[in-house]
Amino acid sequence: MKSTLEIFVKALYLPFFLIVGNGIAIYMAEQDYSKFALAAWVGLLIAVSFLIEQWMPFSPEFNKPQADSGRDVIHALVNESLSIVGVLSVPIIASFIPFNSIWPSYAPLWLQVLLAVIIADIGITLAHYASHRYSALWQLHAVHHSVKRMYGFNGLMKHPLHQTIETLAGTAPLLLMGAPQEVLLLLVVAVVIQLLLQHSNVAYFAGPLRYVLAINQVHRFHHLNTAKEGDVNFGLFTTLTDHLLGTAYYDNRRVICSEDLGIATAPDYPTAYFPQMLAPFKRLR
Repeated sequence: MKSTLEIFVKALYLPFFLIVGNGIAIYMAEQDYSKFALAAWVGLLIAVSFLIEQWMPFSPEFNKPQADSGRDVIHALVNESLSIVGVLSVPIIASFIPFNSIWPSYAPLWLQVLLAVIIADIGITLAHYASHRYSALWQLHAVHHSVKRMYGFNGLMKHPLHQTIETLAGTAPLLLMGAPQEVLLLLVVAVVIQLLLQHSNVAYFAGPLRYVLAINQVHRFHHLNTAKEGDVNFGLFTTLTDHLLGTAYYDNRRVICSEDLGIATAPDYPTAYFPQMLAPFKRLR
């Protein structure tokens, strides 16, 4: 009975988060639910992700805290607060754009969000790619790569300056096109859901979608601890830009564990939040 239930959950995990998670968020926006209700829905998705990881993990090793649980909570609170502040600032930013909106506001909301995801995915992927090529960007991005286990919540673990750079790369085209605040807020929700899926410690079923979507099976290769192996799979939502860059990679025979993760050239990378905030500047100096 348990194995049948596990198969059922693994089969529904991806569509639940990807379709139901985003679908309900879009419905709540259409029905003018409060922002607090939307935040509660995202919180529920995070809790569901965490519970399923505990129940049926891809790797039990990834569920063991490594002095990182409290730190990851701080990362999430700081970074998501910055995202919300950014969305709230959209009307102010829009007032400085000197030309008329070309955003297709007449389209259904779900289609507008899908368009925003596709456009943002290209910009964020290119910024991510550049972060592995230029030292100043890498020092900021290294905070995220210092993780020694892969579970949903550490997808939100980023240096706020690096998150700002990626966010600008992904949203600048949307702002210039005149994307409304509502669409950008739903994009933030989609990013949180995608980060949960991308770093999830659940061996959920994806089938051939792993060659299109930037899910956990392919993203684990990006976290391998050497540049030779880890400079692959930069996409946030999809692997389409990776295919164009020639950086898409997947090997279904490889099993990745904690020893394969982290930064080989910086095994002593700080694990606490505030030392991680300072580490990029110390290393650049």
